[in-house]
Amino acid sequence: MIGAKVLCLGDVMLDRFVEGSVIRISPESPTPVFNYESEKLFPGGAANVTRNISALGAEATLLSIVGVDDAAEALVRSIKANSDIKPILIKTKDRPTTVKTRFVVRGQHMLRVDQEVKIPISPECERLCLAALAEHLPGHDVLIISDYAKGLLTDHLTREAIGLARSLGKEIVVDPKSSKFAKYALASLITPNAIETEQACGIYPDSDAKAEAAGRIGITQSQAEAILITRGEQGMSLVSRSGPVLHIAADTKEVFDVAGAGDTVIATLGVALASGLPVSEAAYLANAAAGVVVGKRGTASVSPDELILALERQYEGVHRKGTPILLTADEAERYARLRRMESKVVGFTNGCFDILHPGHISLLNFARDNCDCLIVGLNSDASVKRLKGNERPVNSEHDRSVVLSALGSVDAVVIFDEDTPYSLIAAVKPDVLFKGADYNIKDVVGADLVLQNGGKVLLAELVPDVSSTRTIEKAKRILLAAS
Repeated sequence: MIGAKVLCLGDVMLDRFVEGSVIRISPESPTPVFNYESEKLFPGGAANVTRNISALGAEATLLSIVGVDDAAEALVRSIKANSDIKPILIKTKDRPTTVKTRFVVRGQHMLRVDQEVKIPISPECERLCLAALAEHLPGHDVLIISDYAKGLLTDHLTREAIGLARSLGKEIVVDPKSSKFAKYALASLITPNAIETEQACGIYPDSDAKAEAAGRIGITQSQAEAILITRGEQGMSLVSRSGPVLHIAADTKEVFDVAGAGDTVIATLGVALASGLPVSEAAYLANAAAGVVVGKRGTASVSPDELILALERQYEGVHRKGTPILLTADEAERYARLRRMESKVVGFTNGCFDILHPGHISLLNFARDNCDCLIVGLNSDASVKRLKGNERPVNSEHDRSVVLSALGSVDAVVIFDEDTPYSLIAAVKPDVLFKGADYNIKDVVGADLVLQNGGKVLLAELVPDVSSTRTIEKAKRILLAAS
């Protein structure tokens, strides 16, 4: 995700966590006595969104307003102390910087105190924000609008910001607070939670069917390209104008603190889209990131390493752990996607591999030398019979997959039943496709797909006078001579 550039426009705040203990009740009234121990300050709201963007390795720019006060200075210090963010903070005297103070005892929130003014910003502040946005947005890939309903994102500013981003061809991701999704008209993606969805669409999404129905209403209201409904322990539901509805199960082992989880979701979505991933894959990443951040205390962020580990945990058994693995087509697609997230080059080759010979070994070694992980498509028994005749294969698909899996050059094996691996290649999207030099590149199945995706096709030199057919015929002659 390095190289992605995301600009976040939204309400900022200072998150203050005051740690303490309670060991008695006040004699003055039946209330707990909080014993102060320590406190920590974190960038909150849109500032936490950019903190998460930076933690994922992308370039983050923050555009917002703050008051002329000590809280604004503390917010700037906390931004600089926690991450590499470029803050563009417009100061105004007509409102204080928002501060949220949480009193925490043994990880549990006892009380939250908010200091804020939520009236809309002045026309002059709107003008300054739009001027800054027009100056800086062209150098970014994605615009995130983080609406905390603190007065920054007026209808006019929101409409103008989205219009500018669309005119520049930028993706626009919105974390909404308004119950009128029309405020975010023509955004690329809107990410309401369950309560926000119910307020805007009239349906509480506590089932997949209700989430889909609410999503359809939300798309109609907002004219957005897609809506990702975050449903807490029920996961997420992605509803798009085109394409199937995607329901993603929550990936949460233990919840310590949900503060800032929505910021992590929208930051991950923005970085993923800025990196060129489709919205469906961006949603999977955001779900995994949310599962990590709610397992931390306080307003937290997610690193690339944590995100990769979370994804591998989701697909436990798909990631190679010392020995090659046999995958289904769906598992192979996910496996390849995870490897690319690790910046690895994914290679693919295919064949019957009935009687393994030096030509096969040469091809597989050549392929593995030119990629970081090699997926081998293996023709099923039925497929081999159609291609080679009823006497083939000599070895079953299970036996052939076991032999291939024993080779150090092979990372994963996928059995396919079609005559060609075209659909498998379409799913895996390999960076490099390998075949023997007895083919022309234009005749290699799937070459068009790989080349269209910016990959390459490499042809391995042949080992002369070896093939499974020759080996089988030689064995037959030996047996006939012996009889």
